[in-house]
Amino acid sequence: MSDRRKQEALNAPLDPRSPLVLDTRELGRRPGALKEFSRTVPAPGDLGIEVIGVPEGSPMELDLRLESVMEGVLVTGTARARLKGECVRCLEPLEQECEADFQEMFSYPDADDRSRFADTGDDAEDEETFQLEGDLLDLEPVLRDAVVLSLPLQPVCQEDCPGLCPRCGARLADDPGHDHNEAVDIRWAALEGLAGSMRDGEKDEDNAPRTAGDDPQEK
Repeated sequence: MSDRRKQEALNAPLDPRSPLVLDTRELGRRPGALKEFSRTVPAPGDLGIEVIGVPEGSPMELDLRLESVMEGVLVTGTARARLKGECVRCLEPLEQECEADFQEMFSYPDADDRSRFADTGDDAEDEETFQLEGDLLDLEPVLRDAVVLSLPLQPVCQEDCPGLCPRCGARLADDPGHDHNEAVDIRWAALEGLAGSMRDGEKDEDNAPRTAGDDPQEK
């Protein structure tokens, strides 16, 4: 997660009514206290990349686990949502399912600086953690990074999508037998027809019978 987003999350006041703001009061700062729950929330805006993403306001299913530790609250979860975008090969609209796992430490506001690090395992490097605002934490920045990083960079409508015809732009999946027998660029077809007419005209003139008056040398 970028330093800018972390700083924004640390400084922004939290709205407890927001579906992505979680209340940790039940944990009571007791190490080992645990809370697991699921909820469905509307997707925040700009949750995607240029070619695919989660539509703003569409339902996202969250499975969450909040665990109280010495340094703060460790949040582990899974997000599931419906993606909409377009196939990068044939440009047709597509829909896919998205599932993203995440884990983030939210430290207590009065935590010692030396404890503001979380080991998430899997040989991941320690990173500076978010802070709780009172008993509240904002899940949106964590959720956003997890979902965006899970998105396919080259989404396709099907794995073997043949794409578009490079000559005419036709969608090849709709016409498996699509072919161009002529190798001539259609932009030159009209010129070729004109050239052929001129050649035929010249042949007609050459084959036409001549009279004595038609000879330019005759006087």
